[in-house]
Amino acid sequence: MKKIIIFITIFFCFPLVCLANEKQTVKLNECVDGDTAKFTMKDETIKVRFLAVDTPETKHPTKGEEPFGEEASEFTCKSLSNAKKIVLEFDDKSGKTDKYNRYLAWVFIDNKLLQNELVKRGLADVKYLYGKYTYTDELKTSLEKAKEDKIGIWSNKKEDNDLNEFVKNLDIRYKVIITIILLILFCIYLHYDKKARKKFLRKGKKELETYINKKIK
Repeated sequence: MKKIIIFITIFFCFPLVCLANEKQTVKLNECVDGDTAKFTMKDETIKVRFLAVDTPETKHPTKGEEPFGEEASEFTCKSLSNAKKIVLEFDDKSGKTDKYNRYLAWVFIDNKLLQNELVKRGLADVKYLYGKYTYTDELKTSLEKAKEDKIGIWSNKKEDNDLNEFVKNLDIRYKVIITIILLILFCIYLHYDKKARKKFLRKGKKELETYINKKIK
């Protein structure tokens, strides 16, 4: 009877152990930006991209520095630097690394999910979901709250949408009037700024010559 109980316990508990996400306690090596950092794991330095979130850029080659990028980076670095314990959790529904060979993981700081802390403060969007990851429902709830409260990266979204909607709904006559006014102001600017006028005419002449040469060819 005792052997049967042991067998049943192993039979039901072993799959749960196998399915559990792998966890590793690590030490901070270097802050990179809002959603990336380097850690020391088992005497090896690894680069980790935080799973399921995307923070505004700070050093992107084409996008440059985006609004709230610096704030996200500072929050992440401060949180990691002050944490007494950092744990990486590798989701069994996700690949362990991305195409850049960065590890993909949930990052816990003193038992708090760093990704969720970023999303709650409007410093990150929920992105790159390629499966039913462990904590995505929690992130989505925090995301909706941040959008509703219009904090962080969501603080200017409504104003931008309102402006776009206003321009979209303008009568064609007003659009023409606004365009004419802008052209008049531009002409006045060129009239009083000789350097700008010469530069504008020189650039216009060059583009016209290029256009004509293309047509001739």
